[in-house]
Amino acid sequence: MALIKLNNKAVSNATAFGSITALGSMTFIKKLTASSSATLSFVDGTDGVVLDSTYKEYMFTFNNINPATDNVKFQFNMSVDGGSNYNVIKTTTVFQAYHQESGANSPVEYRDEKDLAQSTAFQILGSGIGNGADECLCGNLQLFNPSSTTFVKHFMNVSQLYDGNNTMSLNSFTAGYGNTTSEVDAIRFQMDSGNFDGDICLYGIA
Repeated sequence: MALIKLNNKAVSNATAFGSITALGSMTFIKKLTASSSATLSFVDGTDGVVLDSTYKEYMFTFNNINPATDNVKFQFNMSVDGGSNYNVIKTTTVFQAYHQESGANSPVEYRDEKDLAQSTAFQILGSGIGNGADECLCGNLQLFNPSSTTFVKHFMNVSQLYDGNNTMSLNSFTAGYGNTTSEVDAIRFQMDSGNFDGDICLYGIA
C-alpha cells in the first residue's frame, strides 16, 4: 500500500480510505447485580460468563457498590477450580489518595496493612465504605491473561469511594499478581462483612 501524505488538500481530495482495525475494543460479556447479596461470582462457562483464552485482558467495572454494613471493605479473590475455592496466592501493593470535605487533609500514602505478601486472603479493593444511601464505591479491576499456563496472573484496580465516616473522597490504587501458572477461571467479589447492592460488569478487551 502506498504511503499517503496528508496536507491541507489531501482529505478533501481523497476518494477512499483503508480500513482501520480497532485495537483494545471492549466487548460486553456479563452483568451481575447484587441485591442484598453476600457475593457476586463470575465463573467461566456459567450463565454466559466468558473468562478464558478468548481474551488476553478482562475488565470488571463496579457501579455504586453499597454495603449493608457501615465502614466495610470491598474485596476479591481468584479461583483455579471453577469457583470451588477462592484462594489463589497473591502478592500486592496498595496506595491511596484522599481529600476531606473540610480540606483539612489531602495526603497520598502507601497502605501496607491492605497489601498481601504470598497470601490466599481476599484482596481489599476499597475500605471505609459507608452504608448510607449517598455512600458507595465505583471503579474497575483489570485482569491480564487469566488462562495462561505459563505466566502469573497480573491485575490492577482503581476504586473511588465516599468515606462517610471521615467525610472524604478516597481514591484507592491496588495492583499485584496471583502467583499461579494454573488457569484462573473464576472471580469472586464480596464485602469483608455483610451483604451489598450494586452492579458489576465483565468485559473482554481485544
